[in-house]
Amino acid sequence: MLPPLSPNLEGDVLVLDKPIKCTSFDLVNRVKNYLRKTCKVKIKVGHAGTLDPLASGVLIICIGSFTKKIAHYQAQEKEYTGTFTLGATTLSFDLEQPVDARFPYEHITLDLAQQIAQTFVGEIAQVPPIYSAVRIAGRRAFNYARNGQEVEIEPKNITIYSFEITRFALPEIDFKIVCSKGTYIRSLARDFGLALNSGAHLSALRRTRIGEFRVEEAIQPIKLDLPET
Repeated sequence: MLPPLSPNLEGDVLVLDKPIKCTSFDLVNRVKNYLRKTCKVKIKVGHAGTLDPLASGVLIICIGSFTKKIAHYQAQEKEYTGTFTLGATTLSFDLEQPVDARFPYEHITLDLAQQIAQTFVGEIAQVPPIYSAVRIAGRRAFNYARNGQEVEIEPKNITIYSFEITRFALPEIDFKIVCSKGTYIRSLARDFGLALNSGAHLSALRRTRIGEFRVEEAIQPIKLDLPET
């Protein structure tokens, strides 16, 4: 067990290893509660880059004056590892929603998958998932999705610096991706499946790096004895 969190009251940055099934905002609130209840400090807390509930890995928590650096940290390149499952799609492009369609995938070879992966490297236009926090007319996109409303999301330019396939075991393909701010790996799963004349969804995701902050150096929240919200 690590010693209790002792933040610099002027500002600090905390790099956590976010577990799955909790939100980025959950951890921000847990840090706030810790500072307020244990340290008797009321101070601004925010995070630099949301991770979906089903994703784990590096989450940067900024405290006090370091919240002014959130935009700087968010702009850093990000590295992810995970798994695409081929032959099936979901409305959320991950496991948040059930499978809604199935497609053949037996025609896909490792060579084909590697070739298609390289077509995504560089600057591309990507449409974010409807199940996301993107704002449309002042509302989060997921609010429309959960109400069954169809809305159009404008594509955004993002950059994929590298896309490596690390395991090929159909219907699963493991990957390592380095990308720019604003990249949705879930959307990449959808587009990758389409490019392979099949379908795909994201079945596992871990953020292993933001800039120079690596998951090997991150702290598991339980080791900080952070209270539940």
